[in-house]
Amino acid sequence: MVAKDVLFEIRKKLELHLGQTIKLRANRGRRKTYEKEGILESIYPSIFIVRVDENSYFQRLSFSYADVLTETVELSFDEGDFKQTVGL
Repeated sequence: MVAKDVLFEIRKKLELHLGQTIKLRANRGRRKTYEKEGILESIYPSIFIVRVDENSYFQRLSFSYADVLTETVELSFDEGDFKQTVGL
């Protein structure tokens, strides 16, 4: 029950930043880590979606709140001089 509350808190923190620019660092296993910058586009009960605009195309990346909890994905928002990290 406690883990469910933590996931809900992560979701609520992300809802405050809907539509804002987000920086993410994702660990995809076996030394495969990538860093992207995009816009927090949508929030759903189990996942959230980040739209990443590249030079000639865009992609949508989806992550679960458990990814943030287990630190598979690290998120940060720049708000002026203040950098906020979502997580525990």
